[in-house]
Amino acid sequence: MSAAAMNRRAFLSAAAAAAGGLLVRFRLSAAPAPARSKLDAFVYVGADDSVLLYIHKAEMGQGTVTSLSMLLAEELECDWRQIRTDFPGVSREFGGNQGVVGSASIRTSWEPLRRAGATAREMLKEAAARQWSVDRASLRAENSFIVNPSNGARLSYGSLAESASQVPPPTGITLKDPSQFHIIGKPTRRLDTPAKVDGSAVFGIDIRLPGMQYAVVARCPVFGGKAARFDASKAKAVPGVKNVIAIPSGVAVLADNTWSAMEGRRKLEIDWDEGPVAAISTASLTQTFAGLMSQPGQTARKVGDAEAALSGAARKVEAIYQVPFLAHAPMEPLNATAHVRPDGCEVWASTQGQTAAHNEARRITGLPPEAVKIYTEYMGGGFGRRARSDYIGEAVEVSKAAGVPVKLTWSREDDLQQDWYRPASYGHFVGGLDADGWPVAWTTRIACPPFGGGGTATEGIANMPYAIPNILVDYHPVDKGIPVSYWRSVGYSQNVFFAESFLDELAAQGKKDPVELRLRLLENVPRLKAALELAADQAGWGKPLPPGHARGVGLSNNVGSNTVQIAEVSVERGKVRVHRVVCAVDCGHVVNPSGVGQQIQSGIVFGLTAALKGGITLEGGRVQQSNFHQYDMLRIDEMPKVEVHIVPSQAAPGGIGEASTPGIAPAMCNALYALTGKRVRKLPVKLEELG
Repeated sequence: MSAAAMNRRAFLSAAAAAAGGLLVRFRLSAAPAPARSKLDAFVYVGADDSVLLYIHKAEMGQGTVTSLSMLLAEELECDWRQIRTDFPGVSREFGGNQGVVGSASIRTSWEPLRRAGATAREMLKEAAARQWSVDRASLRAENSFIVNPSNGARLSYGSLAESASQVPPPTGITLKDPSQFHIIGKPTRRLDTPAKVDGSAVFGIDIRLPGMQYAVVARCPVFGGKAARFDASKAKAVPGVKNVIAIPSGVAVLADNTWSAMEGRRKLEIDWDEGPVAAISTASLTQTFAGLMSQPGQTARKVGDAEAALSGAARKVEAIYQVPFLAHAPMEPLNATAHVRPDGCEVWASTQGQTAAHNEARRITGLPPEAVKIYTEYMGGGFGRRARSDYIGEAVEVSKAAGVPVKLTWSREDDLQQDWYRPASYGHFVGGLDADGWPVAWTTRIACPPFGGGGTATEGIANMPYAIPNILVDYHPVDKGIPVSYWRSVGYSQNVFFAESFLDELAAQGKKDPVELRLRLLENVPRLKAALELAADQAGWGKPLPPGHARGVGLSNNVGSNTVQIAEVSVERGKVRVHRVVCAVDCGHVVNPSGVGQQIQSGIVFGLTAALKGGITLEGGRVQQSNFHQYDMLRIDEMPKVEVHIVPSQAAPGGIGEASTPGIAPAMCNALYALTGKRVRKLPVKLEELG
């Protein structure tokens, strides 16, 4: 086996076979397993009592490694200290699309991983029952031991592992009642923290292979443009540069190290065929959006007769809202390592889209599925960007052409100027109030680039939870060639800002308290209403604040969870200051409360950064921002105090990684209105532009 092929998964599999033990194979999809397919997730109980869990998702800082291990360990009844984890390769047995999007890791693993742990537990019990000649049902499992209550005899999991591996997996497994949980629901330290602290955790950018070369790619500064011609002579003269290769996305420079490759790229002489996107600017795109507001679009939601209700309303409220493109800007630059050979392809990458990466490598190499291996590494941030496989495809293209292992790295400038962006969006809102000031009609027309499939561009508005009797939402897809894709909380990221801000406008025009109005409109949404009541109570809604401070509210029900945020805001020295955010969250059954709190805080800082600082602008088809000096991040001294209150729930688990991102922008902007009397209808917030 070559050094490149002898990866850690192969080593662990070989070690398992050599040591003897229990290998539990289980499906993580509802469909029946193919008769001769390789199963997609494995639990290995070693002779030393260790439990190896293959995490079929990806870890990008959201705590997946820990929470999924908790699901397994709860039913397996193993010693938590003996848990070990690793990431498996891509297999069709994961349901056809292996990856992490939509905060779905827990939601899609809640029952399958618990069932896997319970199956392994019963196999261990059966092995002990056969050794003791007793009925399996008379035994119990606890802390990596099988115990015979009748005489106190105990057998460790490690001592039973080999014989248990011969036991047919039992059917009719009964999962624990939540009242029996002793791991799920308890605050738990993350399993991946020690390795990340001591540097032993392997991220994509850490990969080193024998004979590896390092690559960067020069891409057209205008989206969709191509290299018409290039001269590589000066690039090849840079010390360390090995080769210059044309690939579909641009011109790749290979060298002994990444710095030499970047120096070589600077010396390339390229004439670009920029294509039609060179005519696009932020101003022209906004003008296109605005021009569509007088024309009906594709209907996303229709309830009652909104136009008739507006014509008969006692008062009408009208507003235009807009947001810019946003980049993902993960801290670890995009990178991938590929080794393409005539008979196989291996890829090491920080990816949240393993199946997409596998498909891309297969497409480029023409190899059969079993000849392509994807090794998932830890990620230094993803936020949806690493669900795309373009950067992985580039590494495969270069390795295929060069005939050597290649690590391809994007610079920060590459990342910001060649992203798949959260789309810019423009919305026209009209609301109608009755004589008592309550909403009776709501219309929204959205224009933005199409992304993410049906409904994404209007989610957060078309499915808003409020009981308004007449609603019309329609949409104009505007594709001008700017690449757009998933960004943490996807369409909710802009549409919750639009909807929650406009609802506050209706409250103000109807002389209603913003919380009171929402409570009335949420009578049929009890979980969200209860979260709002909790947040208002904990934030002290309606109670006095220091002079120059005000509160605002924003809520969202996305990724299967309900979040309500109340922000306390002031303006200091001409800058917006968010002092405190109280967030109530009902995410169904909680696996790790510590993880929930961490992700709520993470989502808030992500959304707050975008609302205060984020914006990608275009001129001549070119992105104007190149690095963090133009695409700033929230700093430590700008971070508010965040209080997280979890609503107890026995409902099915919801997602949490994206749940709190949408609600912070409207909560802050509604507080600014309460403070200044001026509406924020365009992000990022610029106080000097408020009307």
